[in-house]
Amino acid sequence: MKTLSAICLIAFLGLNLLLMGCTKEGLKQTETEGPKGSESDPYVIGPEDVLQVEVWREKSLSGNVPVRSDGKISMPFINEIQAAGLTPLQLQESLTEKLKDFIDSPHVFVVVAEANSSKVYVSGQVRNPGVFKLRAQTTLLQLIPMAGGFTDWANQKKIQVIRKEDGRENRFRANYKKMVEGKEPVLILKPGDTVIVP
Repeated sequence: MKTLSAICLIAFLGLNLLLMGCTKEGLKQTETEGPKGSESDPYVIGPEDVLQVEVWREKSLSGNVPVRSDGKISMPFINEIQAAGLTPLQLQESLTEKLKDFIDSPHVFVVVAEANSSKVYVSGQVRNPGVFKLRAQTTLLQLIPMAGGFTDWANQKKIQVIRKEDGRENRFRANYKKMVEGKEPVLILKPGDTVIVP
């Protein structure tokens, strides 16, 4: 009886150790696969956004701050700091470091009050051409209905997308009909894209 109990105990401990090993491996994979901050804080600040910056117990340093066209914000004590290209969490950490020279143990919170930088431009043969703000990840298939749909003369097979990346302008064609049919990957739009429907 004692031998059976000992075997059961060893088997139980062995199974637990095996499961713990699997869990640790799973955590390691998750940490290395995803980009930093992608799950908790994916939004990247851009020009024209409005940020709500709160510094605990410092009303003079708290309030809404616009991101200028050069991507910087202005605040008392630290003057200018780069905001565009950072997530709110990254900016929060930068502001905390800068304010340490003036405040003991500063607690800074950054929230995007207005996401004005995430927009795309649509022109050509759509019923409502114009500028559209992206509130979430948006595809070309979602954008066209936002623009009122195609006109009767639209060439859905030769939509042109202009995208600026790394200071260069890239142009490529998108076939809306093939995307609808699942014959072509659905195009995910990026802030600043210009979509031209011939």
